[in-house]
Amino acid sequence: MEGCFLDIWQASLNKSGEELCGDQVKVYKTDSKTIAVVSDGLGSGVKANILATLTSEIILTMLRADVPLKEVMSTVLGTLPVCQERKIAYATFTALEIDHATNAFKIINFDNPPTFFFRGGKRLDLNRVPETVLGKQITTAEGVLERGDFLGIISDGILHAGAGNIWNFGWGWDNVAGHLEQLVARYPSRSKPVVQGLVNKTRSLYGSLIGDDATFVGLCARKRHSLIVFTGPPLDPEQDEAIAQRVLDFDGRRVVCGGTTGSIMERSLGEVIEVDLSTLRETVPPIGYLSEIDLLTEGIITMYRALEVMREANGDEARLSRDKNGAVMLARELLQADSVFFLVGQKINEFYQNPMLPQNLSLRKNLVLETAQFLQERNKEVRIEFC
Repeated sequence: MEGCFLDIWQASLNKSGEELCGDQVKVYKTDSKTIAVVSDGLGSGVKANILATLTSEIILTMLRADVPLKEVMSTVLGTLPVCQERKIAYATFTALEIDHATNAFKIINFDNPPTFFFRGGKRLDLNRVPETVLGKQITTAEGVLERGDFLGIISDGILHAGAGNIWNFGWGWDNVAGHLEQLVARYPSRSKPVVQGLVNKTRSLYGSLIGDDATFVGLCARKRHSLIVFTGPPLDPEQDEAIAQRVLDFDGRRVVCGGTTGSIMERSLGEVIEVDLSTLRETVPPIGYLSEIDLLTEGIITMYRALEVMREANGDEARLSRDKNGAVMLARELLQADSVFFLVGQKINEFYQNPMLPQNLSLRKNLVLETAQFLQERNKEVRIEFC
């Protein structure tokens, strides 16, 4: 499954009348693994939110430290208090861990609804193995992901939708699975519309009164959409041609930001940049065109404005303006990509230097780091190389 990307999307509905959700989702990605944790706190509101947050943070922190799953479960189950009145734990959870080297996944579930698994758009049953840890019942399931597979984790608020209205006891796992199967078949390589479709259906079944916090996390294994962003000339001008060739050899979308950077690509391609003045805006310089380059923009000003645009849209590509200007176009390239490789030249343009900063710290470098953080917070894979 070389070049495969784990496309993860999540959405929650708060119980009516509550400002905080009693469910919590934590996702963590490294080069070697992906971890997703869904915890459902007992009850709703602030108390449930705190319990679910603590539970998910403990699990995520231990898994990040490569503590074996069994030890993680023992720690969490030994820590979670039990409600004396209801005789149930104060928080339930599902933990998913995926090994990027082998694509093997393992799911541990404690009192949450079973995880859904689809292959080729069809539901497959995972082999769930019951185990007892510290006197508490958990279930584990394992498998190996293939491109096109979909995993879905829900809290029980999804199952309760429609209770006392369309169904006596709520939507139920089998009905949810059937609806999910339709969505996965309709959107075979995207998690967002699947998640949104199920959550919208859940909201509809609840009508005007959400009876329980409801959360859905979807994960789709699909082809990676890669992007390279080359900005700033290298410290050593002798490296210009080699760097330009790396950009041209990149397998994915290619973006170049900066006048000097564009000139490097212009010389390498033996072409002349064609400037599109129709894209000129009061706060955004125009874009240009070169063969082999998908987007060519000005540097610092456009990159800064693109970050602002992404923040205004809260990282949602669908909320971006349809205006054709360099900042919006750069923001769209960044948000549509799964993995972004920033190739950043460190030669300082004195025009953009802030006199309050050390002379060796460029504005471009800070801007790239800030943009990278924004993207990583939205589960993008980001790599930065300075040259």
